[in-house]
Amino acid sequence: MPFSTPPIVTLTMNPALDVTTATEHVRPTHKLRCSAPRFDPGGGGINVARVIHALGGAATAVFPAGGPAGETLKQLLVRAEIPIAPVPVAGATRESFTVDEGATGEQYRFVMPGPALSQAEQQAILRVLEEQPAPPAYIVASGSLPTGLPEDFYCQVGALCRRIGARLILDTSGPALAAAKGCGAWLIKPSQREIEDLLGRELPDEAAQTDAARALIEQGFAEIVALSLGEAGALLVTADTSRHFRAPQVKAASAVGAGDSMVAAITLAMARGLPLEEAFRHGMAAGAAALLTPATELAHRDDVERLLAQID
Repeated sequence: MPFSTPPIVTLTMNPALDVTTATEHVRPTHKLRCSAPRFDPGGGGINVARVIHALGGAATAVFPAGGPAGETLKQLLVRAEIPIAPVPVAGATRESFTVDEGATGEQYRFVMPGPALSQAEQQAILRVLEEQPAPPAYIVASGSLPTGLPEDFYCQVGALCRRIGARLILDTSGPALAAAKGCGAWLIKPSQREIEDLLGRELPDEAAQTDAARALIEQGFAEIVALSLGEAGALLVTADTSRHFRAPQVKAASAVGAGDSMVAAITLAMARGLPLEEAFRHGMAAGAAALLTPATELAHRDDVERLLAQID
């Protein structure tokens, strides 16, 4: 049974129906005979809600849904017992396609664009966030923005969080991340590449990475920066502290959902009252656990608990 924790809500503005298959060789112009497809509900916030559920917690997934793919997405989440608050939209929910190549072990990921959302649909999503039956303690906004949304949409979510007393955890990239300057999120989770692109310079060592994270804090992006460094682990940076966590060494089957698993475990641990550094250890373990699962599977609870002991 899930632990009793303050309410958590996830927001996915560009959800996807993830379709995964496999073939022995990927070759141009050939008909590729593939294995039976696997269907998973996808998109940053939806993945976060799925991992929180897998770890024994609960989170309500808010997302726009339209067309046959949107209907399948909802059915998959209901079947997985994930609480959902879908917002009907006129456009069709996107599909993403992943192919695992048996001969090489390589993975090919094809990501389709999402539907454009009208102003009325955008406002409907914000209303659903604000009118949750129990005011959330955490809102996790994760993933890209679909076509037509203003780049500062997540700042609107940040303002909503301040009104209702929720902490905003933001995991996005590109223009949506750049537009989050001054939004005052509680935590952001950029990768090293994302923060280098944002600041326009390379970050060759830990000192440069820490300084860059502090610059984001000073500019009002967030109170806390969780800087993902891939195989090198991650940095946890606040205004006056910095700590480097080494990643557990695992044999990766797929990198899909590793960042979402990390965010999910951090959020759930904080909601359960764990100290920030301990919550970050849980996040590191969950991110590594996601690497062990194939295709679009996410972190498993037993793997997270086993890997947690390897992180200091």
